[in-house]
Formats: sequence, C-alpha cells, structure tokens
Amino acid sequence: MSSSHRPSANVVPGLRLLADIGGTHARFALARRGRDPYAFDVLKTKDYGGPAQAIAAYLGGKARGRRPASAVIAVGGPVAGDHVRFTNAPWAFSISGLQRAAGIDELFVVNDFEALAWALPVLRGNDIRKFGRGKRVRGAPRVVFGPGTGLGVACFVPQGKAPPHTDLVVASEGGHMSIAAGTPRESALIAALGVRFGHVSAERVISGPGLRYIYQALATIDGAAAPAPASFGVAAVTRRARSGRDPLATETMAIFSGLAGSFAGNLALGYRARGGVYLAGGVIPRLGTLFDLRAFRRRFVDKGRYRDWLAAIPTYLVVHPRHTMVGLAHYLDVLEDVAFPG
Repeated sequence: MSSSHRPSANVVPGLRLLADIGGTHARFALARRGRDPYAFDVLKTKDYGGPAQAIAAYLGGKARGRRPASAVIAVGGPVAGDHVRFTNAPWAFSISGLQRAAGIDELFVVNDFEALAWALPVLRGNDIRKFGRGKRVRGAPRVVFGPGTGLGVACFVPQGKAPPHTDLVVASEGGHMSIAAGTPRESALIAALGVRFGHVSAERVISGPGLRYIYQALATIDGAAAPAPASFGVAAVTRRARSGRDPLATETMAIFSGLAGSFAGNLALGYRARGGVYLAGGVIPRLGTLFDLRAFRRRFVDKGRYRDWLAAIPTYLVVHPRHTMVGLAHYLDVLEDVAFPG
C-alpha cells in the first residue's frame, strides 16, 4: 500500500529506505535500484514509542542524515487501509501520518512475509539450502513460511513473459489457521492447548513462543512440573534440549519439527506450490541441528494419496542473513518497472 504527498526538502534522489519491523526488532537499510541493500542497523522496538521515532533514530545514525525519496516497511501483521497494528508488538500507526512525520515522499507498507516472498526470485546459490528430494517446476508458485515471534506465510506467483509481465505475491494470515495433529501425542498436546487458549492455531505451536507452549503442555499431560512462563522461553527450551538431559525438551523439538513439516505440506497442497516450499524465520537458525529436517520432510510428504505429488516438491532453508531486505529492495524495483515500463 502506498501514499504520496509534496516532496520533502533535502531528499537524496533515488535513495530508498528499507525497514523490517517485527515484534522485537526494527531492522533498517538503504538501497538504490538494482543494487544490494547496505548501511544495515538493528534497533529494539521497546526502546522507541513507534516507527516514526525508530526511523528518525536510524536516519540520524547509520544513515548519516541522508533522507530517502521513498521507503518500504515490512510489518509483522496484516496491512489493510491506512491504519496498521502489529500482531506481536504494541506499535500502531497511520501510513499517511508516518509518511508526513518521517518526511518521506513515497511510502509503502507490506506484510513481512510478503516481503520475504519477493526475495524468492532473486535468492541464489548459498542464499538457500535444499533438503530432501524434489525438483522445482519452472513458473509454478512458491511458498515461504517461517516461525519467529509469530508464524508468517506468503506465496510468490511467477507470471512469466505473458502480460502483465509482473510477478505476484499473495500475502496471507496462514499462521492463524488451525493446526492438525498427526499422532496421538500431538492430539493430546492440541487438546491441552485448547483448554488453555481455546483456538489452537499453527502459530501457537510453530513459533518461538510455541516451543514454550509445547513444553508446558507436555509437562501438564505427563503430570510433571513446568517452569513458570515468565522465566521460560525459547532460549531455555533450546538450552535444555541441547543438554540432552531433559526428555521433555527433546520431545518438544521433535514435535515442533514434525508439526512444521505437516503444516508445510498443507501449504504446498493449498497453493499448489510445485515451485518449492521455503522455510525461513528467526527461530530455525537459533535451533540449528535441534530442528530435525528429516522429520520435517517425512511429515511434509505424509499426505496419503498425495504422498508422491508432494515428494516431487523441493524444500529449502533460506539462509541469507538479510532475506527480508533483499525482498524489499526487489519489491521497489518491481514497482518502478510497473510504473515506468521499458
């Protein structure tokens, strides 16, 4: 979504501001058309009253006072209309109001996984790592999803050379779809979480906070003592699993990996994503080998009559450290191509 107003003074022509704002961090960079982002910085959202203050801090700091002509912001939440409210952060803002406050001539706001989907056609080589079998079908949709503070989902749809010559990205709130069990233990887990939360979404378990919820629910089912929520997060579960001395933590990682794979298979079916399914987000890199890629892949293809169809779809880990910024830069390139074709 975008809006425009009277150009601001001291704007650097062609300079673009990229921002990726999630529940914990606000990441910034600058970019120019067709070039890699640069001047990266990371600010903590809790240190600022809203995005206008964070943008001002970045422009006055790492950006060295340079004022961009345009900007695109990826946010952790749905984007509809002028008012934006974050799903997993206390911030809310008006797009037009932020544009005026930041002194930016043209401002666009997209969902964070919509931005990630725009990165898919430009990620290359070491930016992604394939696991499991399958071969990408050229021109077919590609899905990207991943756990962080929440669970994001988006689909990239190539349009090829036929008019309108412009690739599409379908944003979604897929993380809030209901999660389905694949084993009796998972059924008991989801039932326990249902008592606690009511609706059990995919995000409730396939996310950073989800690791804690899985562990606590398993402890409840087994009649074991669970740590207090305030002192027990993803780092604590990870530390216990890595020690090898906590069976519940080990099981938590196994269930987390399996449910993620099953959910990914659902996305592949729902979007007919024969171009591949891409796993991103901030949690997977922190887990390292605790995230079981083989279990993920097993559950990914375990869809009865569609097992062979899913086995032909490749799965990838997105390992580029700044994939969202790459996507945001490409998004602005595409917008310029549409506005000024040829």
